[in-house]
Amino acid sequence: MPGWLLVGLGGFLGSVLRYGASGLVHRLAPSTLFPLGTLSVNVLGSLLIGLLGGLAESRGILGPESRLLLLIGFLGGFTTFSTFAFETLGLMRAGQTTLVLGNVLGQVCLSLIAVWAGLVLSRLAGAVT
Repeated sequence: MPGWLLVGLGGFLGSVLRYGASGLVHRLAPSTLFPLGTLSVNVLGSLLIGLLGGLAESRGILGPESRLLLLIGFLGGFTTFSTFAFETLGLMRAGQTTLVLGNVLGQVCLSLIAVWAGLVLSRLAGAVT
């Protein structure tokens, strides 16, 4: 299958799952201002890319096609930094400085921590087997 098709298929699936997961978070914890759904999918996506990327490096579990499908396509469609930027700008325009700072720090710091945690988990998984 051509690489562009693998990325497109993964992106489609990731985007559909992002839509559902973000909507679920908003239904479970409704908030009129703070974009908790976007934060949730970005942190989860960062955890998954750290875990899968770490397992791919340490155990060679993903070939080139799987990387295109999962890491670039699926997780690229699942995470939402373009939405993050748009929502943050909306908060800025609304004068919600505290929420802007909380959103930026939460998105960046928690996602970096989640990538690190995914890498740690991938190493632990390699040590178990």
